[in-house]
Amino acid sequence: MITSKTKDGEAHARMLWLKWSGGGNLIPSLGIARALTKRGHTIAFAVPPEMVQSVEAAGFRTIEISQAYAQIDCYPRGHVLTRAACYLTSPAVEAQVKKIVDAEAPDIVLIDAMFLAALAPAPHFGCPSVLFVYTFLFRQIDNLRKILRLFDGMRQQAGFAPLPKLDDLWRSRERIIATSLGDFDAPPGSGWDMVRHTGPVFEDEQLATPTAMPWAENDPTPLVMVSFSTEFEQRDVNKLQRSLDALVNLSVHVVATTGGIVAPNELAAPKNAIVLDYVAHNPIMQRAALVLTHGGHGTAMRALRHGVPLVIIPGTGDQSFVAAAVQEWGAGRALPVDASVDAIRAAAQEVLFTPQYRNNARQCSVAFAGVDGAANAANEIESLLRDGREGSTRRRGKATDRFSE
Repeated sequence: MITSKTKDGEAHARMLWLKWSGGGNLIPSLGIARALTKRGHTIAFAVPPEMVQSVEAAGFRTIEISQAYAQIDCYPRGHVLTRAACYLTSPAVEAQVKKIVDAEAPDIVLIDAMFLAALAPAPHFGCPSVLFVYTFLFRQIDNLRKILRLFDGMRQQAGFAPLPKLDDLWRSRERIIATSLGDFDAPPGSGWDMVRHTGPVFEDEQLATPTAMPWAENDPTPLVMVSFSTEFEQRDVNKLQRSLDALVNLSVHVVATTGGIVAPNELAAPKNAIVLDYVAHNPIMQRAALVLTHGGHGTAMRALRHGVPLVIIPGTGDQSFVAAAVQEWGAGRALPVDASVDAIRAAAQEVLFTPQYRNNARQCSVAFAGVDGAANAANEIESLLRDGREGSTRRRGKATDRFSE
């Protein structure tokens, strides 16, 4: 039962965030959690072992899901997603998630969209739950269904019972928050009234720090930022090197960030480039003339927010959809994953020196004016808390006293 109040009259709440380590998931959730904490709520994160350090560094209480990979030997070997599939779907993780929820007794549970082992038992948590999608939802809904079928298929290959389909797991949630702009997404179909587009959340990881550039701020030479995935499953030294090689003979300065999955000394940096590990992106993008990236939603939206055009070499997941959208808007170029050095160089030259790309990116930036994705998401969570009794009755056919005062 919530009894204490914030200064604005809202009830303090205990919140539990059930997370996985997919690329682009952590940063927006930390931004939302920070906004909720400032309003007096308490947030705990339940995470796999590899996320503990990052979440603790951000200042939040962390619960390690120690059973994350306990059943990995049951899953198909040699697949790039074996580790992720085990964490996201295994019965051992589901059982531990249930125990964590019981022990924490949260007022609301926040769940990453791909975390099937947390979504399956969510109707029995005894409190409302919110599902988070950190990218476009409706532009790629069929792709998301395909990915979840893949994970569930790997679970069944491991010898475990199948899980419910995406639509059953997702539409049974009281709220789905997509941290993207509704104007940038495709129109929703019927039956998705629980979806709220709150806008992107722009926050740098605690390990990322502002870095002084070796070039003067008034240097007129165009600055190119190179930034690829921070997800180990997408580690690609060759793609980073090809990108650096493509820029070597252009009259540009280059800042490449490796995000902790490629060591800077694994790359041969040309004379016009510096290669760094974790770097705060905002200060660089404020100066950038071009962002060369894998097309992660967060990186692409951050670039467009600053009115910077992109060249995107997508990898997996949502990246091809982000790349297609950016090209559709005329704010950049999309290339195939195996794009050659020459192809990358040609695309970079085209986007850098064709003013319409910059103009279109700046037009996209208008959509971000006044949008605070973290605050908007916090508002939606608080709204659901206020409506908790009604929501629980409607969705699960039973009431709870958790929100009575």
